[in-house]
Amino acid sequence: MKSDAPQNPRELRARTRNFSIVAHIDHGKSTISDRILEATHAVDGREMVSQLLDSMDIERERGITIKSNAVRVAYDADDGETYHLNLIDTPGHVDFSYEVSRSLAACEGAVLVVDATQGVEAQTVSNALLAMNADLEIVPAINKIDLPSADPEGVRAQIEEALAIPADDAVLVSGKTGEGIHELLEAVVRLVPPPAGDDNAPLRALVVDSWFDAYRGVVAIVRVMDGALVPGEACRLMASGAVFDVEGVGYRQPKERELPRLGAGEVGYLVTGLKDPALVHAGDTVTGAERPAGEPLPGYREAKPMVFCGLFPVDTKDYEALRDALERLCLNDPSITYEPETSVALGFGFRAGFLGLLHMEVVKERLEREFDLDLVATAPSVDYHVHTTKGSILDVKSPIDLPDPTQIAFIEEPMLAAKVIVPPEYVGAVMDLTVEHRGTFLDMVYIGETSVEMHWRVPLSELILDYFDQLKSRTRGYASLDYELDGYETADLVKLDILLAGEPVDALSFIVHATKAYAVGHDLAVKLKEIIPRQLFEVPIQAVVGGRVVARTNVKARRKDVLAKCYGGDISRKRKLLEKQREGKKRMKSIGKVDVPQEAFMAILKVGE
Repeated sequence: MKSDAPQNPRELRARTRNFSIVAHIDHGKSTISDRILEATHAVDGREMVSQLLDSMDIERERGITIKSNAVRVAYDADDGETYHLNLIDTPGHVDFSYEVSRSLAACEGAVLVVDATQGVEAQTVSNALLAMNADLEIVPAINKIDLPSADPEGVRAQIEEALAIPADDAVLVSGKTGEGIHELLEAVVRLVPPPAGDDNAPLRALVVDSWFDAYRGVVAIVRVMDGALVPGEACRLMASGAVFDVEGVGYRQPKERELPRLGAGEVGYLVTGLKDPALVHAGDTVTGAERPAGEPLPGYREAKPMVFCGLFPVDTKDYEALRDALERLCLNDPSITYEPETSVALGFGFRAGFLGLLHMEVVKERLEREFDLDLVATAPSVDYHVHTTKGSILDVKSPIDLPDPTQIAFIEEPMLAAKVIVPPEYVGAVMDLTVEHRGTFLDMVYIGETSVEMHWRVPLSELILDYFDQLKSRTRGYASLDYELDGYETADLVKLDILLAGEPVDALSFIVHATKAYAVGHDLAVKLKEIIPRQLFEVPIQAVVGGRVVARTNVKARRKDVLAKCYGGDISRKRKLLEKQREGKKRMKSIGKVDVPQEAFMAILKVGE
């Protein structure tokens, strides 16, 4: 960038472009972001690493983007002007579509990346619709053209058929070699409109994301809509009412660069100095304390958790540390919800809500890594509506909270409108799998000759167990899945309890459809038999529904050879020793405690495999 000195705000705005990169998972968003940073010399060659904008270790290890990341680069265009490009790299997985919608609110355009070998997939459609609903200019880009199996022309046709986006001018790029990156940046400059905004109006800035810095307090990524953010000025957050003095503003490249002001149309960071993370929420509006705006910006639709699980510290004295960690993580990821929960088996913990199973895994891993906690996660559940015989409706997020069967009139479970995109030869496999998971077929549409888009109505509880893994294995990885909540439906559901040595383990209970109770109970009992270590006494494992045992197996006792010292001799001596051992085992069984390893709680995810 030529200079960070103050410029005419109107001229600066005319040469600013705010855009996101959106795509299906693994279509190459982060790689294209890397090539853009290289092409604009934003990063020194010695500092360049792959997935540069994926700052968390867990993102690099899994090869996915979890958090959106915003950087500003300077691009010298063919028209001789230098443009300020604010680039936001977004996640691709369906669990993180909330991150995408937040990022799009800060932009005027979106680069829609489609894999030249895979074509249009489920999240391609979903993210394109998010961008269209946000009224953004869409720049289609076909990536991975360097691969031998690339079919850019076929993908052009798919983009037009499935998304109704003109694809004649779709930019052909290779995130690996850097081919086409210059053309992509030219298309962004040409097609994405400059941001609007009034520098003289009262300040209104949208909080896109925030995190807590031990030295500077809460730092937020903001998009200034009107007015300007200037260090030293007093500002107020319109939702929380918190007042603070701006301690610094600037942009990331991806290192932080300080600025004297952040004007209308710009995206950058804001150092609030606030020490309470709960005061700054994504979607809040920052305005001037002395000259406030009349009304806040629309913000975001609140994310609704779909999957719930119990998080318990292995060491009970870490309970307070877990609460603090969840509070700080919620600042960075407001889609997480949590409330205290008590389990007989696991002690004190929290019932946390997530957007999906991957989101749940990632949050648990972040809590363990970033906050040095050792956690046990219980089996995931969903939000059931239980209608009681007294006429009240209960929200049940945990099997522990399910009332006695005699008090239940009926139970409603959440349903999903699911979209599966798959090659035609795997349609039968998807049909079989989804019907097994109580799915109702709606219709299917052919997208060109290589893909079929199938629409289903599936219970959410079926999808979170093993549906996605089986979908990938039965279609050799070619199927892609997208879904959204689609109301509630009455279902014949029962609570399946697991008893170990006659004692119920509340953390292993879960809600299952009555027709599957026996099969699931049997599978789970067999899996637990493999996982639970052998004790010095026999441990019966029972699956129970409403007081009736539907499946049972035993973990055999670990035997000590009490006859090892007997060489021949009177048989009555051996009988006495064996009888003494039997009595000892009986006594041990009455006072012994079965230790349940953590894998047992996740075994529920693998039933039916």
